[in-house]
Amino acid sequence: METYIDIAVIGAGISGISAASHLKKKCPNKSFKIFEKRSAIGGTWDLFKYPGIRSDSDMFTLGFSFKPWKERKAIADGPSIMNYLKETVSEHELEENINYNQSLIKAEWSTEKAIWKITLFNSITNKEEIISCKFLFMCSGYYSYDKGYTPEFKGIENFNGSIVHPQKWSEEVDYDNKKVVIIGSGATAVTLVPEIAKKASKVTMLQRSPTYIVAYPDEDMFSNILKAILPSKLSYALTRFRNVLVQQWIYTQCRKFPKYMKKFLLNRIREYLSDDEIKKNFTPSYNPWEQRMCLVPNGDFFLSIKENKASVVTDEISNFTSNSIKLKSGKELDADLIVTATGLNLKLLGGVDLIVDGKTVEISSTMTYKSMMFSDVPNFISTFGYLNASWTLKADLTSQYACRLINLMDKKSYKYCSPKIPSNVEEDKDWLAADFSSGYIQRAKHLFPKQGNKAPWKNYQNYIKDWFDIKYNKLQDPSMKFYSK
Repeated sequence: METYIDIAVIGAGISGISAASHLKKKCPNKSFKIFEKRSAIGGTWDLFKYPGIRSDSDMFTLGFSFKPWKERKAIADGPSIMNYLKETVSEHELEENINYNQSLIKAEWSTEKAIWKITLFNSITNKEEIISCKFLFMCSGYYSYDKGYTPEFKGIENFNGSIVHPQKWSEEVDYDNKKVVIIGSGATAVTLVPEIAKKASKVTMLQRSPTYIVAYPDEDMFSNILKAILPSKLSYALTRFRNVLVQQWIYTQCRKFPKYMKKFLLNRIREYLSDDEIKKNFTPSYNPWEQRMCLVPNGDFFLSIKENKASVVTDEISNFTSNSIKLKSGKELDADLIVTATGLNLKLLGGVDLIVDGKTVEISSTMTYKSMMFSDVPNFISTFGYLNASWTLKADLTSQYACRLINLMDKKSYKYCSPKIPSNVEEDKDWLAADFSSGYIQRAKHLFPKQGNKAPWKNYQNYIKDWFDIKYNKLQDPSMKFYSK
């Protein structure tokens, strides 16, 4: 006999915890379960164990709208974020709703029954289980948890030292008094450099091209002042609102005035590094916010370079040898340990087989509705965060929209709903890849849905606009069709 629940939430990371917390409060009469592939909550924050792991956004926007961040540090380390998530699960009594070690394999929608039938694989029992639900809420993140992305480096098999991707970091990785080369220039690489430099004999960050890196205080003085005079919920809400405005303003300025903002961002590095160093290793060829920027709390990354504890080399790899990396310039970097901080393998919807009325759905052939649903896929919501702001901002909005939608359908006795592309909406461009040139996005652009040339089919990457839309706009619009039978 199949088990029935009203809502199946897939994933117990930030998105899944957000979804469950909102459902618990705003849809109290609905039954739901969270199905988590791994044996613990936390998603990214439980998976990654590399030294110094921390948020690359402030915790007033990475935190949930309903749970104040109370610690002094706004740029938090991984263990602190995990504690925050565990507190949220405990406070909302979500543990009873979580089924661990359950991977979603297949999801089949029947219009006749207005039901999703989902097939789950239990990694403990090695058995499949079938669950029926009215709504399927995907909170499974955007990348493969199995392995990170490592390019096919020539001669990598010849290297006699250790090679590790940050996604597979373990306590066994030894870098004490070792020569370490970190390949990459993203958020993970700039986090690893100052931390590994504390124990390694030599640390080199090898990048193919520079990235925008911004020094940022690890404490938010505005928040700390408010905390001293206002209740925690109010001070948190005000800080969150202020930080959202600042982030959106900076993003907008970067898009409107890229040359000015590029100069502004590079000037901020001059208190740490020389003009020659900045020109050589820290001046990107692209405009600000064409890729995600990297935050470094209190300039720790730059300080490690200034204090000669680490260095940056901008070059391309020719080949690996038994004890080094040879570069196309002719230079050679000796290494005992190589860390391939080279990115992620994108995997939308956890790689699930999605079937609607017997036909397999290719997400890349659909168009995204409000960046959280897909054309002609009924009773299906997916969380995908912002690229120009904290992931949680969009996760919270998606959860709020889902609750509004479910309650409306209950009130009006609708069986299902499905986004339908109106005749006056044209396909505009790739959902994400057209605006962001990051390698991990470009590698996977063939997986993305499309977007339209106007709302609600256009992805604006604008939290304030989305907040008003999701909070106040009518759910019943020309693009969303509701069905009673």
